[in-house]
Amino acid sequence: MILVLQRNRTECSQTSRPEKPRPARRCAAAFTLVEVMMGVGIMGVMFVSLYAGLSYGYAATNLTRQDERATQILEEKMEILRLVSWNQVTNTGGIPASFTASYYSSNPTNAPGGSLIYTGTVTVASAPITESYANDLRLIQITVSWQSGSLPHRREMTTLVSQYGLQKYIY
Repeated sequence: MILVLQRNRTECSQTSRPEKPRPARRCAAAFTLVEVMMGVGIMGVMFVSLYAGLSYGYAATNLTRQDERATQILEEKMEILRLVSWNQVTNTGGIPASFTASYYSSNPTNAPGGSLIYTGTVTVASAPITESYANDLRLIQITVSWQSGSLPHRREMTTLVSQYGLQKYIY
């Protein structure tokens, strides 16, 4: 028995006998089922990883924006303290004890119905010091909290307010 292989790029035929030639068959250039399933599996893992990465990135960006807005609200309330007098700081009811603020501006054009609402408290207490000028200082703590999804968040700022300003105590 003689085995003859033809070396042609488009034809792969084997003949075992030197009888009459048969029409040449083309070589099959395809993947096996195992190779296809492995490729589909790898592509699936890649798409799931891509989706998880994008979801995490969006959630991190959203939380950062909410934190930034909370910081803006805290700074706004701290700046208001520069405008109040000592009598308003020491009297009960001089500074509002609680407030609410929206994630969006106070009068947005297209505000969503269930927008994020920040609730805050302002606490005025005696300064935690024992020096002779302790009665001329007040500790003010402003706290902002909000609910993002099912997670509660909270930020706060604290400052001391002086009756006569810092110049009398520093210089």
